[in-house]
Amino acid sequence: MLTQDSKLLLIGQVTSLSGIPIRTIRYYESLGLLKSSGRTEGGFRQFSSDVLTRLAFIKRAQNLGLSLDEIRAILQVYDQGQPPCGEIKEKLEDKLLQIDRQIDQLVTLRSEIEGLLSGWKNMRGQQENTICPIIQK
Repeated sequence: MLTQDSKLLLIGQVTSLSGIPIRTIRYYESLGLLKSSGRTEGGFRQFSSDVLTRLAFIKRAQNLGLSLDEIRAILQVYDQGQPPCGEIKEKLEDKLLQIDRQIDQLVTLRSEIEGLLSGWKNMRGQQENTICPIIQK
């Protein structure tokens, strides 16, 4: 039977409680996003219970569009005892600017596709050296 400190969670328990696969937890650890508290005699990783809060933060930050590198930088500030809210605000503002640029690009693309589709009705027979004349105008 595995022995463990009652305050430490085995990686399998972390997976069960967080819903995050073991492979992902190991990957996050390799990137420095998580730190195990040690290993059992059998070599299983152990984590303090605060790993669940950290994993929830990582997933939420990813859902907001932050990269793992950005999340690591935020967690480094936190690990130094500083509140990372300023860094988070700055990164989310940058994310909003990126989203606005993407929206502009998508609106332009939509308009271009609408124009191509409106010319579909006027398409005449196959032209030599073209795959589809609508796209290759």
